[in-house]
Amino acid sequence: MKKIFNGIASLLTTAVLFSSCQKVEVEVTSELTPEVFPKTAAQLTAATGPVYINLRSDYSVAYWFLQSLSTDEAVLPFFGSDWVDGNRYLETHRHTWTKDNGSVSAVWSYLSNIIGTSNQALSIIDQSAPAGNDKSTTLSELRTIRALSYFMMMDLYGGVPLDTVYGSKELKAKAPRAEVFSFVEKELKNAIPYLKGITGASTYGKPTKYMAYAMLAKMYLNSEVYTGTARYNECIAACDQIISSGLYAVEPASSYLQQFYPTNGPSQKEFIFAIPYDASTSNGYMLHARYDLNRNLGIRYSYSGSTPGTYTNPVMNLNTGNGLLNARPSGPRMTTAEFYANFNDPNDVRNKQWLSGLQYWQDGSPIMVSTTKGGYDQTVTGDEAKKSYVYHLNLTPLTGSRFGANSYDLGKDEIAWNTGVRNIKFYPDYTNTVGRNQSNDVPVFRYSDILLMKAEAILRGGTPTLGATALSLVNQVKTNRTTSGAYTSINLEELYKERSREFAWENWHRNDMIRFGKFEGTWGLAKTNSDLYRRIYPIPTTAMATNPNLVQNPGYN
Repeated sequence: MKKIFNGIASLLTTAVLFSSCQKVEVEVTSELTPEVFPKTAAQLTAATGPVYINLRSDYSVAYWFLQSLSTDEAVLPFFGSDWVDGNRYLETHRHTWTKDNGSVSAVWSYLSNIIGTSNQALSIIDQSAPAGNDKSTTLSELRTIRALSYFMMMDLYGGVPLDTVYGSKELKAKAPRAEVFSFVEKELKNAIPYLKGITGASTYGKPTKYMAYAMLAKMYLNSEVYTGTARYNECIAACDQIISSGLYAVEPASSYLQQFYPTNGPSQKEFIFAIPYDASTSNGYMLHARYDLNRNLGIRYSYSGSTPGTYTNPVMNLNTGNGLLNARPSGPRMTTAEFYANFNDPNDVRNKQWLSGLQYWQDGSPIMVSTTKGGYDQTVTGDEAKKSYVYHLNLTPLTGSRFGANSYDLGKDEIAWNTGVRNIKFYPDYTNTVGRNQSNDVPVFRYSDILLMKAEAILRGGTPTLGATALSLVNQVKTNRTTSGAYTSINLEELYKERSREFAWENWHRNDMIRFGKFEGTWGLAKTNSDLYRRIYPIPTTAMATNPNLVQNPGYN
């Protein structure tokens, strides 16, 4: 299933010629004319391929940066002159971003491209495909992907232009956030009757009825943030559609981590909608291990590009003779002490997604690293710095920079590179030996999220249904994650911590922090900014230059 969308990218380049509104007196020589394409189920799949390719392109990179680096979940510091990158990561962490921030621009382009490609495919299929169930389902799937993109834009940027007509040259003004919310809601409700209601290989990676209900539940849970009106009973009703289907279940502790492995796929019981990735493709940028895995652990976790020496001795980075030469991964990302504090149950399987403390080879022997005293600690100088130094690899929690309370720089030595608890939830792809792309499919909506969303909606005032309580719903998740006792009571603060443990690294923590009123807090490397307007990002300079009808979001120049 890793190649579920391979081979479909892209007949659309040719097909786009058919939707032009201009009459051009040129003889058509291609066999792919509107009279013959797209007609079959295979051709419909080919015509939609670019939409799914665009969806997976930046979901786990730039989109992840905006959703996670802006929270206490993750931080990507400076390492001397490394990873400065125009201050985009510093700005995101400290909530000082501007309309010129590289990630802000990249994600606007990412989501706009999905919407544009969806409009294009919708136009081609609507004009050329024969009427029938295949056409109705395909159009509804595309509208649902477009709705997902608008949901993500609304979540990040607030009000955005609603442009749904392919080929239109009209530059749209910003629709208010509440109007975008209503558009997405209507699109999903209109699509649901035509979307498939089954799970498995045939629908994996494509929208189903239950993916649409999951998105509606997420919108209704956040409705007060997005529109000013709480809609918790509607969140509960959407969750109940998924719960009552009987198609999904919470993974037990024994398989919780495996559902994020590079071998995951349609068999995962919790995945309502996931984005399939394939390490062999050039546009599937799922490379968490590149950012998260400590660079001295590449060989330990079979990271592509980590190079063994002539023969192995359990000492890393020896320059001559035996030993291990380790050039990859880069490893700049880590969590903060504030977020890691949520993982306080020693019996919880979710603790195993983190790398912390002394590190060992598979056989239990210590991972030793060879360097110099100056290479280990850049403050050591002179002849002493040149002396050899071998140490047991130890990942230490991030408690600030040793160069001062306001410093974003950790240094450029072994101490710096070994700072930070690292996340390997999306386990390094041991199946890929030729590149840094990973084959781990990434869930967007999981069943455990449905249970916790319903529980939260009840705690916030919604009416319990199906004999469930907020406590029973949260315990359905907790009892499958830890051998510690179930909750005897539950409140919003404990639910927030449970969500932090359950969905780390899954692009939902910013959404949660805003809803729980925690986004203006203090954490990490001198993040102190508490400006409320930063709950949405600015419209990037590039978008403003392209469309003069856009008006900048409040608080940004």
